[in-house]
Amino acid sequence: MDTRNKILTLPAEPALALSLATARPLVMVTGWFDVLRAAHARQLQEVRQRTGAATLMAVVLPNPDEVLAQRARAELVAGLRVIDYVLTPDYADVDRIAEALQPSAVVRLEEDDARRIRELIAHVHRCQAR
Repeated sequence: MDTRNKILTLPAEPALALSLATARPLVMVTGWFDVLRAAHARQLQEVRQRTGAATLMAVVLPNPDEVLAQRARAELVAGLRVIDYVLTPDYADVDRIAEALQPSAVVRLEEDDARRIRELIAHVHRCQAR
């Protein structure tokens, strides 16, 4: 299965957005997913279980300090079995995206992503100091 088919763009696909908006419960998870780690996969699985999401959509947000390009990050996230769809907006206005899709819940992972990036940088610095 080519998981890249899970990657959507808005508003280029408004009919699909409308069908997603009517699917319940749709849960939208936002983040940078840069670099995608096992902790992300565990966290996304927990979100699905906790919210009872019938449809779990990840919104891979643009990040000016990205390690991987947004499209590459989207492909990695789309490869996770727990994810049904991935959006790659060219803007980070989560409220605008949520208004279009009207999910039953929005889970923001940007703070967790920022923490993971700091931890990764600290780990690399420690390894370089050896």
